[in-house]
Amino acid sequence: MADWRLRRRGTGAIRLVLEIESRPSELPYIERVWRSRSVDVGRMTSIATSHWELVFWEHEGRVQAAVLGPEPRACPAPVPQDATFFGISFALGTSMPHVPIGRLVGGSAEIPDVTRRSVWLKGSSWHVPDYDNAEAFVRRMTREGIVDCDPVVPAVLGGTPPDVSERTLQRRFVAATGLTQGAIRQIHRAREAAVLIQDGVPAQDVVHRLGYFDQPHLARSLTRFIGRTATELSTPDGVEPLSLLYKPSSPLPA
Repeated sequence: MADWRLRRRGTGAIRLVLEIESRPSELPYIERVWRSRSVDVGRMTSIATSHWELVFWEHEGRVQAAVLGPEPRACPAPVPQDATFFGISFALGTSMPHVPIGRLVGGSAEIPDVTRRSVWLKGSSWHVPDYDNAEAFVRRMTREGIVDCDPVVPAVLGGTPPDVSERTLQRRFVAATGLTQGAIRQIHRAREAAVLIQDGVPAQDVVHRLGYFDQPHLARSLTRFIGRTATELSTPDGVEPLSLLYKPSSPLPA
C-alpha cells in the first residue's frame, strides 16, 4: 500500500490527501488491481503508463466508469474530493477488439448507465466488480469475447518473438498496445527509475543500473514520464500526489 502525505508548513501537522492500495494478479490478462480514496485533494500528477485500465469511481453518491487508455507522458489530472476509486490495469497485449486501443491513447471512453450494482457491457448487465473479485470479472470478459490477447506481445516480452517479419511484429505490437516497443521501454524504465529513487537509490546509481546515458538523460525521462525531478521524488513533501507508481511486472520489450 502506498500513500502520499501533504505537510502543512509551519505547523508540523500531516493530513492524508490521496491513498492508493494495489496488488498484482496471477491472471495473465491483468497487470494490476488497485483502489484509492481521495481526501482534500483536487489534482494529481498522472504518470505515463503503457497499460489501459477499466476504472470505476463513486463521488457524491454517483457511480461512474470509464476505459482509460495508455498515457504516453505525465500530465496533471483533476481528482474529485472525497471519492473512492477502483481500477483494473490490463496486461500488455490484452485489448478490447470492439474498441481499437489506438483511439484511447492519451484519452478515455465513458461507460454509461452504471450503478452501484450493475454495469452494461456489450448489451449485457454485469455486477460491478471490486478489488477482491476483479479476476472473476475479467474471466467472464474473456469468455464473452470482450477482451482478447494477441500472443505476439507476451512472446516479445518473454524474449521469444514469433516467426514473423519485423514489420509485422511492430504493426501487431502497436495494434495490441497502442504504443511502440520503444515507447513502452522508455515508460517502464522511467517508472522503475522513480521507484528506485523513492527507495533512496542515488540518481547516479540509477543512471548506471538502468542504462541512461547520464543524469541529464535521466532527468529528462523523469520529467516527461513521471512529472517529477529526482529531488521531488526523494523528498515528496509539499508536492501534489502521483497516480499509481510501481515497478512494472512485465519485462521490458526487446
